[in-house]
Amino acid sequence: MIGPFVNGTALFVGSVAGALIGSKLNANIRSQMPMVFGCASMGLGVAMIVKVKFLAPVVLALVVGSLIGEIIGLETLIQKFAGKARSLIAKIAPANDDLDQDEFLDKFVAILVLFCLSGTGVYGSMTEGMTGDPTLLIVKSILDLFTAPIFASTMGLSVAVLVVPQFTVQSLLYFGASLILPLTTPDMLADFSACGGIIMLATGFRICGIKQFPVASMIPALIAVMPMSWAWATYL
Repeated sequence: MIGPFVNGTALFVGSVAGALIGSKLNANIRSQMPMVFGCASMGLGVAMIVKVKFLAPVVLALVVGSLIGEIIGLETLIQKFAGKARSLIAKIAPANDDLDQDEFLDKFVAILVLFCLSGTGVYGSMTEGMTGDPTLLIVKSILDLFTAPIFASTMGLSVAVLVVPQFTVQSLLYFGASLILPLTTPDMLADFSACGGIIMLATGFRICGIKQFPVASMIPALIAVMPMSWAWATYL
């Protein structure tokens, strides 16, 4: 298992570098580059959405998954985790972020999806688990190495905490790939990609400050979409 370690290291190094640079980084770069990353997320989302095979189960998974996410308060749980991480890090190192608490929590949820649940990370982990090829995750690592410092320059060392959920998700996908992929079909994977694309599109809107979509609450849809796609293709 190489990819998850490389990606985690890149995210951590980039986050620490960005936190150390902090206010020394050009103000225009700090404010404008997240908009670029948001646009990139939207573009990636569109590219993933067009792969859809059966639109109905994808929409149904998003609705049901988001409803489950709202019922269990998934976004609130993530925000509480983010708030505690921020407070803990502030005790260890002086805070250099310039965001108020609400703005910080909103951005934290968005970048958690961006770093931990992007299509590249999901497919890269599963591909390495099945073939042993870490190329996709190494490519993602290069992107994260340059993306993380920008967010960390305004959000501080708290961005480095995302290494934990990122490594956990990628490791589970890596070890579960040999069990999951044989049970899937190309159509199921296409619908999974489309579902993830919609979430990435919503994440881009959120990062750009256009609309605060409940992206964390939409995460359970990724679990529901493949079974629903299979049921749709089999029975309907």
